[in-house]
Amino acid sequence: MLRLSLLATGLLLLQPAMARQDDRNQPIHVVHADSFDGYNQPNTISTFKGSVLINQGTMKLIGDIAKIYTAKEDTSVDHIVVTGTPQKRPHIEQIDDNGNLMTGDADQLYYDNVNGVAILTGTAYVHQQNKGDARGAKLTYNTQTGYMVGESGGAGQVTMTFLPKQKPLPPPKHGAPATPPAPAKPAPSPSAPASASSASKE
Repeated sequence: MLRLSLLATGLLLLQPAMARQDDRNQPIHVVHADSFDGYNQPNTISTFKGSVLINQGTMKLIGDIAKIYTAKEDTSVDHIVVTGTPQKRPHIEQIDDNGNLMTGDADQLYYDNVNGVAILTGTAYVHQQNKGDARGAKLTYNTQTGYMVGESGGAGQVTMTFLPKQKPLPPPKHGAPATPPAPAKPAPSPSAPASASSASKE
């Protein structure tokens, strides 16, 4: 199995200093669901169905079905599993400490609330605003540090795109806006017929 650590070369997509540090300390809210079954007890599963939206600070989990698993010793959230449909796959997003938006899509999202780790499986895709993106059969993303690992799952490959650093445009000369040079006029074709004026002189 091909396993590629995405930490090299400047921590690739996400640098620890830019990851979100405080989302995991925020309460988890089920903002919307069409139906719900379960109860708030230790070591239980609550199932939410239909246009589910869950948030925790700046992080959002979106999908068709979400199962919330509570801890064995209390009613805190241990982990969440989000699934969807081929037409509407599970989605995660988070804003880092520099205001950049991270988004991810996969066939299934597993969010480990204890460690702040999101695992995207099944044609997974993660995009980091102003930095780049990654694709693989499985992408594991730490929502606190930005560390990410990609796996191919034995089929296909892990791919990444790095965006270049945007360089500022040079200032215009003498305070006037820079204008592109006028295109040069094409030279006349050798096979072109002589003009009427030149023909009359012969």
